[in-house]
Amino acid sequence: MIWAVQQTRRFARAYKKLHDDVAADVDGAVEAIAADPGLGEKKKGDLATLWVHKFHSQNQLYLLGYTRDDALCLIYLEAVGSHENFYRDIKR
Repeated sequence: MIWAVQQTRRFARAYKKLHDDVAADVDGAVEAIAADPGLGEKKKGDLATLWVHKFHSQNQLYLLGYTRDDALCLIYLEAVGSHENFYRDIKR
């Protein structure tokens, strides 16, 4: 079952700044998450509602943060970026 996907404003701004090759890899990661929302790793503590899917693009590790609403079968894309300062920035 494919889940519906929505972007947050933060995700859209970060996505717009990505290089075309990286954006294509992000699109593939989003499709994989839409097919299986449990693909990512659920976080704990302050970020308990966040799921993070890790993928590689151009020999660099990228993280895609999302939340999910199981009742509506809806995935909210929260943030995308390299591992550096990802968790610090998403807490804001």
